[in-house]
Amino acid sequence: MDPALMGLATVAVGLGGCLAYYRLSNTLLDQVLCPPRGPNAGRNINRANLIRPWLFLLPALAVLGLYLAYPVVETARLSVMGTAPGAGFVGLKNYKTMLGDPKFHEALRNTMLWLIVVPAVSTGMGLLAAQLTDRLRWGNIAKALIFMPMAISFVGAAVIWKLVYDARPAGAEQIGLLNAIYVWLSGQDPQHWLTVPVWNNFLLMVVLIWTQTGFAMMILSAALRAVPEETVEAATLDGASPLQIFFHIKVPQIKSTILVVWTAITLGVLKVFDIVFAMTNGQWETQVLANYMYDRLFRAMDWGVGSAAAMVIMLLVTPILIWNLRQTRREGR
Repeated sequence: MDPALMGLATVAVGLGGCLAYYRLSNTLLDQVLCPPRGPNAGRNINRANLIRPWLFLLPALAVLGLYLAYPVVETARLSVMGTAPGAGFVGLKNYKTMLGDPKFHEALRNTMLWLIVVPAVSTGMGLLAAQLTDRLRWGNIAKALIFMPMAISFVGAAVIWKLVYDARPAGAEQIGLLNAIYVWLSGQDPQHWLTVPVWNNFLLMVVLIWTQTGFAMMILSAALRAVPEETVEAATLDGASPLQIFFHIKVPQIKSTILVVWTAITLGVLKVFDIVFAMTNGQWETQVLANYMYDRLFRAMDWGVGSAAAMVIMLLVTPILIWNLRQTRREGR
């Protein structure tokens, strides 16, 4: 079947199924389970009102259970099971194997480095771009250009930047922008940047920063526009400089938004895989946890250690999710 027709058929069946489910479930509830008639009519109506929200939530809960809860439980189970046929329960053996793997330590170390650099730089550059573009006549054009990388997939961004870092033999014309500038300024041979340990990690981070700065800018720009003008005018009358107004008046008032952007980018960093896979595949000391998990699961076919790596990623993500949930509830009060 044509993909477009298949998509339309899926939407039609999905919507039709949802409408039929809600119609039939409400009819069953009102006419059979809790009929609003007889001596218990009032109690049945109250009972139906308590049950009805769960009828609407049931499909979503079922989907979440199938695609979120079940994979987590199954991954946890595989992380304590042996890979060999008939191995059965092995306890923490997979975790011990993982902790003894130098590649895991490299992946953990690099992931921590990503967590320190990428959210800070992306949020900082996004905040700076939001402030500066709001003061420019052509600020909307600048915002569109900065936000544009958000429309590119991580793999597409990785391919673009891999060309930027490309190295041709000495004496040949350099198509990589970085090497073209480097050779022109220094007169030395071009460098294979992605093979240089430590520095190559920062070059990979540039790709994620490039794509996430636009996201941070758009969110923070909206927050800056929501800052009351009265506070800015009062600070101006008191003789505050533009820098003082920005750091002491505006930033404190959008602190919660900055933290939300920071945590959103942090979650993206913990899941980063596409960029590393497409540019270095974890070679030359650029391994990260998500790529390490992929290597163990689908290359080494070691489901136990791969699942253990997945549990480590989930362990790192969980505190951030809990903090985000608490912040959302606190702001909603």
